[in-house]
Amino acid sequence: MSTSSDFNITETYLKFLEDDPEITMPVAAIEALVTMLRIKQPSTSSELMNLLSDATGQLKTSIPNAISLSAGCDLFTRFVLRNTHMYSHWEQCRTHLMENGELFLQRAKESRNLIAKFGLQFIKDDDIVLVHSYSRVVLSLLVHAKSKFIRFRVFVTEARPDDNGNNGLKMADALKEEGIPVCLIHDSQVGYVLNKVDKVFMGAEGVSESGGIINHIGSYQIGVLAKNANKPLYVVSESHKFVRMFPLAQDDLPIPEGSALKFTTDTKERFNDMHHVDFTPHQYITALISDLGVLTSSAVSEELIKMWYD
Repeated sequence: MSTSSDFNITETYLKFLEDDPEITMPVAAIEALVTMLRIKQPSTSSELMNLLSDATGQLKTSIPNAISLSAGCDLFTRFVLRNTHMYSHWEQCRTHLMENGELFLQRAKESRNLIAKFGLQFIKDDDIVLVHSYSRVVLSLLVHAKSKFIRFRVFVTEARPDDNGNNGLKMADALKEEGIPVCLIHDSQVGYVLNKVDKVFMGAEGVSESGGIINHIGSYQIGVLAKNANKPLYVVSESHKFVRMFPLAQDDLPIPEGSALKFTTDTKERFNDMHHVDFTPHQYITALISDLGVLTSSAVSEELIKMWYD
């Protein structure tokens, strides 16, 4: 266990991700923040907020593609802000925060099971569904449908470029291990197979205030193709991935440092593969399946208002 003096929030966050392959980035961020409070033991509410501010700032700047992580940091900060004023004695407040922080985490982890139950109605016998890249929550939904003896088949995109190994292959292998028939395709084959598909499922790294999603790159073009072919696109995401962002286009997303797209005549230069997420606007999304229920795009902003201002 780290001591107060040598505690590193980024290392703690990465350790949680390494130790539990099923944990999401927002939940890992919340786990790291709860651990920090347990070790640092702030003695005043002011010290608590300063610690949280410094730690969340460090996390957001030290991790590439911190959109999903930011959602967890912001949600936990809001949780703390809403609870520090409930008690006249700081010790009571600190005890309450630690106990309820653990409960908060538990509920976040259980959200995947709730989503699987809400989403079951969207998968029917003999369906052919298309999924993009690897998503734990989409996998959980499909496995739950299989456990209910629903027979369906799945196209899985290869999902390049990829900074975590081959996500598409990982998703395909996980589905096959559950006995679900899979066809792994290249990203460029989506348009070719779409006429065979009944519906599209994809996860999200972040759900924006507009109801659009930030997800693995390639999601936007799949959304455009699905809309043009009149195929429903269902986004499957936990509510702790709702982020207070309002991108309007791809250029509004944070760009990794030194990864600007560039043209060159250098014959040794190949692909620009530093961009791993894109933005899919709400008009391409049929519905959002979350632990809060099945939501329309406009309902996302209402839920964010409830989270932050109720």
